[in-house]
Amino acid sequence: MSLDVDPIAETGCFIDGGWRPAVSGQTIDVQCPSDGAVFATIAAGDAPDVDLAVAAARRAFEEGAWSQLSAVERGRLLTALGAKIEGAAARLTQLEAQDTGKPLAQAAADITAAARYFEFYGGAADKLHGETLPFLPGYAVQTVREPHGVTGHIIPWNYPAQMFGRTLAPALATGNAVVLKPAEDACLTPLALAGLAAEVGFPPGAINVVPGLGTAAGAALTAHGDVDFLSFTGSAGVGVQVQTAAAQNHIACTLELGGKSPQILFDDADLAAALPVLAGAIVQNGGQTCSAGSRALIQRGLWDRVIPALVQRFGALVAVPHDADADLGALISARQKARVLGYLDRAGGADAPILATGQIAPDAPTTGHYVAPTLIGPVAPDYVLAQEEVFGPVLVCIPFEDEAEAIRIANATPYGLVAGIWSADGGRLMRMAKAMRCGQVFLNGYGAGGGIELPFGGVRKSGHGREKGLAALQEFTRLKTIVHRHG
Repeated sequence: MSLDVDPIAETGCFIDGGWRPAVSGQTIDVQCPSDGAVFATIAAGDAPDVDLAVAAARRAFEEGAWSQLSAVERGRLLTALGAKIEGAAARLTQLEAQDTGKPLAQAAADITAAARYFEFYGGAADKLHGETLPFLPGYAVQTVREPHGVTGHIIPWNYPAQMFGRTLAPALATGNAVVLKPAEDACLTPLALAGLAAEVGFPPGAINVVPGLGTAAGAALTAHGDVDFLSFTGSAGVGVQVQTAAAQNHIACTLELGGKSPQILFDDADLAAALPVLAGAIVQNGGQTCSAGSRALIQRGLWDRVIPALVQRFGALVAVPHDADADLGALISARQKARVLGYLDRAGGADAPILATGQIAPDAPTTGHYVAPTLIGPVAPDYVLAQEEVFGPVLVCIPFEDEAEAIRIANATPYGLVAGIWSADGGRLMRMAKAMRCGQVFLNGYGAGGGIELPFGGVRKSGHGREKGLAALQEFTRLKTIVHRHG
């Protein structure tokens, strides 16, 4: 394959260990959310580029150098990539902030997390074991876990660097060869990370990245007949399309599709600990987080203490350009800004009173995609703002009387990703945790997705399957039973 390296490094398609333009020659402009200015272009990959990437991954998995590596050697490559990311953290942080609009401090945390994924799964690569099973006399039975083969990965724009590590590291640790389609709105750090992987010695074809539109490259990847497993993070609507495509090819998939996560405050909650978290968990990353704590359920006896304190906190929140550091930055695009403002157009009346709004920094460019943090309440549990994922810095407050009502309200959305419960009563905390229909529950805290080690995923419209932690290794392997009749 002839590769034009220098002009398209970290902006073209990364296939079979090198850079190349899209087969069509088409590109996509990359805008900075902070001011709307175009600052880069990326390849507009499509079905022919996906074909090349999948073929490269298939060769790597079946006959290339990647297929010959032991679990120990794979783990060492993953660990080396984690260290390489840490060494390039300053450059990657700048790139992540400019590409996504998030403040530098948040971008820096994302790069640290990306490195940590490779460190964690580097250590786990040689620790995925099968079992021996008791059976009939004269038989020895064992199970082994094997990689799927070629895995396809589609990630969103809100955490591109983190998601690169979150989805690729466990797939690579278990021996799969991967094809990644990052979101066209923010994919510069995944492309840069692919380049770093080549530098630390990942064999050609083990990692392939095809940027492009979701309707083109994304659709081609999900429908590809030579992909053995799919991993998707994004909207519930697109998740249906991904799962349908997977079903057409009779392959499995993991889906992480969003949420409408509650934080539940009981009368005995420690407000000094809870209030900063309530505000922070909805404005972190501009509220563009699947696990954002977007509903505050407040016991009625606490309402008159909590609401004034939240009003004060929201009034002090400030949205700033990415190269400044404050509470939040711009939203990813003009389209996303319009979507969030469309939801806010439904607020302000008796059904959804606006209690407080934050600020947009006076020097923030008017061409940027800023939305002021907004606090709304009281809102009925079935009101649209309490049911649908806004994906912006909007917190709705809902009163409740007792445990039973809190459980009904918390579980009364189509989603089920994360919940937070605040109380001094240990028994209540465990009763509530068991009653939540979701994948993660935080007690007297809220992790907004939690750490690398913690299995993460949802139920219902929040998706299925588990990412993070050792559970992800199970997802990226299939179980084989070997029965030996020895007499």
